[in-house]
Amino acid sequence: MKTSLDIKPLLLVPVLALLALPLVGSVDTWLTLSVAGFAMGMIIFIMASGLTLVFGLMDVLNFGHGVFIALGAFVATSVMSGMADWTQSQELWRNLLAVGSAMALAMMAASVIGLAFERFIVRPVYGQHLKQILITMGGMIIGEEIIKVIWGPLQIALPLPEAMRGSLLWGDASLEKYRLMAVVVGLLVFALQAWTLSRTKVGLLIRAGVQDREMVESLGYKIRRLFVGVFVVGSGLAGLGGVMWGLYQQNVVPQIGAQVNVLIFIVIIMGGLGSTGGALIGALMVGLMANYTGFLFPKLALFSNIALMAAILLWRPQGVYPVANR
Repeated sequence: MKTSLDIKPLLLVPVLALLALPLVGSVDTWLTLSVAGFAMGMIIFIMASGLTLVFGLMDVLNFGHGVFIALGAFVATSVMSGMADWTQSQELWRNLLAVGSAMALAMMAASVIGLAFERFIVRPVYGQHLKQILITMGGMIIGEEIIKVIWGPLQIALPLPEAMRGSLLWGDASLEKYRLMAVVVGLLVFALQAWTLSRTKVGLLIRAGVQDREMVESLGYKIRRLFVGVFVVGSGLAGLGGVMWGLYQQNVVPQIGAQVNVLIFIVIIMGGLGSTGGALIGALMVGLMANYTGFLFPKLALFSNIALMAAILLWRPQGVYPVANR
């Protein structure tokens, strides 16, 4: 017998957007803010999706996730500065090739470092939450210092390629080209993850491992190998998100990962630990809330997402789509 889908969480994003419309007043301004919020949410989702599966599958609190984000962003600065002729071209395909190369190399670098991070930092503290928090935060601090040694401690510009700059006009609404691209990339990442988790044997094992790790191990599957694979993929996605976040901000600093970490943990707590769909809903709500509040009540922008998380947890203490009982 199939379990019916709980549609209530799916309504949260459109309800939040519609509640903001009369407060914003102008439909064009509301549309501009909404697209910006969706873009921000999709980038946060890309960074958070791997981490929520890591926690759901292996109960690991990885507070060092931000180092992979920072690494991806800084790799992008090197790649795109080396492809200046391509990024300064007016031809979109050249720009896409430069950004695609930066994304691919950033994901590779973050995946390799993620493999080492899991082996030498995370693995010795399985099942020990306090030690996990301390040692992974320490790993992130060390990673930031290594980034400073390689790229320097100062802010580095990461400008958008020429053809991705500017906006498309829809009436009086201004829809930035890069933000539209970020929405498309985020949807593709979500679709690929959803297909993998629902249509492949590996995805079945991941979902089963999130819900009942002991049962999967009793069937003879090496859950630890599966975890390492998820950890590496999650690190690679963090690297991809770092490139996109750096382009979104148009600059990077060594602390970029630590700055985004708070939003990532808000997202995975709101979404439900181990839930990819919940992480998407949480990320979109965070992005929309940040943009609406920043426009309407700038002084409250820093606290808006904390208040949003509190409201969601009062409604559903385990998140909108809880998978793992922790």
